[in-house]
Amino acid sequence: MNAPADLSEDTKPAIDLEGATPVMAQYIQTKAQYPDAILMFRMGDFYELFFEDAVTAAQALSLALTKRGKYKDEDIPLAGVPAHAVDAYIAKLIRLGHRVAVCDQLEDPAEAKKRGYKAVVKRGVVRVVTPGTLTEDSLLEARGANRLVALSARGGVMALASVELSTGDVECLEIEPESLSAHLSALRPSESLVADRILQDENLYGLLKVLGGVIQPQPGSLSDPQAGEARLLKLYGVQTLDGFGAFSQCEISALGMLAAYIDLTQAGKRPVLKPPVRVLQTHCLSIDAATRNSLEIDRTQQGKREGSLISALDCTVTSGGGRLLLARLSRPLFDPEDINARLDTVEWLLPRRDVRDELRHLMRSLSDPARALSRLSLGRGGPRDLCILHQALSIAENLAHLLNDATQSAGIDPAVPAEIDRYINTLVPSDDLSRMRDRLIRALVDEPALSLKDGGFIREGFHPGLDEARTLRDDSRQIILALEARLQAETGIAIRIKYNNVLGYFIELSQKLAEQLQAQDTAKQFIHRQSLANQVRFVTTELVDLDARIQRAAAQALSLEMEIFEDLREDVRAMAGEIQAAHDAISSLDVATANAHLAEDTDAVRPRIDHSTRLEISRGRHPVVAAVLKSQGKPFTPNDVDLDATGADAARLSLVTGPNMAGKSTYLRQNALLIIMAQAGLFVPAKSMHLGVVDRLFSRVGAGDDLAQGRSTFMMEMVETAAILSQASDKSFVILDEIGRGTATYDGLAIAWACAEDLHERIRCRALFATHYHELSQLEKRMKAVNNISLQAREHNGELIFLHEARAGAADRSYGVQVARLAGMPTGVVERARDILQRLEEDNQTKLRLDDLPLFSFERAPKPVSAGPSKVETMLKSISPDELSPKEALEVIYNLHKLLM
Repeated sequence: MNAPADLSEDTKPAIDLEGATPVMAQYIQTKAQYPDAILMFRMGDFYELFFEDAVTAAQALSLALTKRGKYKDEDIPLAGVPAHAVDAYIAKLIRLGHRVAVCDQLEDPAEAKKRGYKAVVKRGVVRVVTPGTLTEDSLLEARGANRLVALSARGGVMALASVELSTGDVECLEIEPESLSAHLSALRPSESLVADRILQDENLYGLLKVLGGVIQPQPGSLSDPQAGEARLLKLYGVQTLDGFGAFSQCEISALGMLAAYIDLTQAGKRPVLKPPVRVLQTHCLSIDAATRNSLEIDRTQQGKREGSLISALDCTVTSGGGRLLLARLSRPLFDPEDINARLDTVEWLLPRRDVRDELRHLMRSLSDPARALSRLSLGRGGPRDLCILHQALSIAENLAHLLNDATQSAGIDPAVPAEIDRYINTLVPSDDLSRMRDRLIRALVDEPALSLKDGGFIREGFHPGLDEARTLRDDSRQIILALEARLQAETGIAIRIKYNNVLGYFIELSQKLAEQLQAQDTAKQFIHRQSLANQVRFVTTELVDLDARIQRAAAQALSLEMEIFEDLREDVRAMAGEIQAAHDAISSLDVATANAHLAEDTDAVRPRIDHSTRLEISRGRHPVVAAVLKSQGKPFTPNDVDLDATGADAARLSLVTGPNMAGKSTYLRQNALLIIMAQAGLFVPAKSMHLGVVDRLFSRVGAGDDLAQGRSTFMMEMVETAAILSQASDKSFVILDEIGRGTATYDGLAIAWACAEDLHERIRCRALFATHYHELSQLEKRMKAVNNISLQAREHNGELIFLHEARAGAADRSYGVQVARLAGMPTGVVERARDILQRLEEDNQTKLRLDDLPLFSFERAPKPVSAGPSKVETMLKSISPDELSPKEALEVIYNLHKLLM
């Protein structure tokens, strides 16, 4: 579709239009082309909806549902929304999962009248709004990405392509099917395009339903690589894709689906997109959906941003910087060289507080040039978007000068990071970009109107023809006032000249004044136009001529402004690549300065990153919990971890024990989050950190079920644990919390024991394994690379005090009954629980001896041979309690005690 669909012609699909009015016939033909979308049909100052769309919209938007006319002898349902507020209504429909086709008027109604009084205004769909193709600020989160993805599969290989239309970012990568969850959860698409044949896979369809946003099945023909390449060439306006890099057939297929969908939804308008970036799986730390959910990286498990990792770390001052920080946390790097390049920049900025503050002050006044550029390229932008761009370019140049001055002055470290040099080179505009920016500044007023139709956005003196038209328009207004004064003098009546869109300029008098006027000899020059209840309206030949002159001058001025705007927009489009590069540099600089600011505020340090297998953190702090406690004026207890996958100098598997509420889950999550921060290129809240890069991060923390798929909490735990054990490598980091708790005690202990063995012996990765099965603490003695860590708690005067401190060694008990009392359990229940616990612990001493369990045996353990009754049991059976005297009973107790020693 190369232009908005003009539906005034007769070359339309054969549709039964008998009995339909011309306008309704136009609507029915339009709707037939977009059957799966809600059609917003522009009618003057309103967008109207008819038939099923009216019913759907009325329910979704709480609109009044009325009727207008008939079609096939049935009433036509009608609903409508004001044109000036349509974005808010579209946003609500999109959030509910609908697609919206926007059908606008393509000509002025006056032009239609020239063809005859029955002529219909030309209308056409100018875009189809879908969840993944939003560009308006009012429909988007300022600091959130809004991605459209396409998934293709060819020859056993899958490819995932994504585009963020509001900023122009495009990327693609080939993936293994089992890693699809990790990549989808990192991208968090709003909408997914999938070839219909792929959706026949039930497991894949189930995954997409959870992680893919709104699913849009696509015909198989759209995934053809050759057709896809042709669509990409057209989209980018190039002759070959060689300049973008080498892409596989599967990647071309996915990118081609994106190109086809963009062409459809944008009605042929070509957005300004960056060249597609080919991402390699090995370049990023992989985090699957379950892990991402449990670690609450970008949102809590309740779906809120507040309380997530990003909410605690986001000190950026621009919306682009906020989006980039989220992207980096969602997909941390894997290459130490790339990670250290980011850390070098933060380290260089950290001691230069004055420079940082000035940089952040400049960036704080920045709007969102990336999204402004996107709107302009798609024909939706206005004069304010042009102002956003020239202001951003001016800020970019000032940032470059400030950075350059900082590099020239004597500093703590004379070595300037490569990223700082790149920022300076990118932010200094080229001569062409400077000329374009200066032209925008000369052309636009300081505070232009929001809408193009309001006019007045071109500065006086920029265009002589426009100034002339404005002068004529404005002088004519003075002439109107002069004419009004002259007519008052001639008639002696307080004449007032008014204006409306129907009559143009006219004279309005009360009934009494109209009678006085008509009684005068001069009344012949006044022509009666309209009588109202209390007023009478007249015109004169002179007034009609003057009205025509004013209208021509005003129309000419607005037309010239629109022409100038289009020229400026084309200038901007020609420089889009440089504008996008400058915006990306500002966003990256914003993230670096924000992290330096946060590092200073939280005493964070630079992590040491390399290819080793170490994970050594001294006095690490949970970034989210520590921030919350700090805001409450409370301290956070820092803790250490020391793991090494080689097992040479440290354990690679730590068993974490301790009472409920002592902080085991916080400790596990804390170390996983510090790894994410470090590999994202951020300073970490700790005294020191040495990290050998992690290829995959796995977390099994917390409990939950999946009722939709009929999975219990324990089943979900087993599914997620199975995924970890099947996908983890020796470069991975795993945190497991209370594996096996959802089933019988011995079953759960057996599963936990076997999982610990597998992590230690086969996978050999760094892992933290929290458990309440204290029997597992014996593994420290039986496995060379296992150690015990316990979260400390103390009982004092019957009260349980949590120290939240991790120390070497195993916990001796879980204090579950004490925690139940703290939770408000009735006293009688707590006391009864104490009694039962004591009995169970006494019985367990004779029933379970884990020292007898075989280690790393793949054969079933033989049944233990009964050792017969114990000496205590034999002695008790020989005693008749009723025949004992008090002295003899006391002697029996002493003898029993000796037998137990």
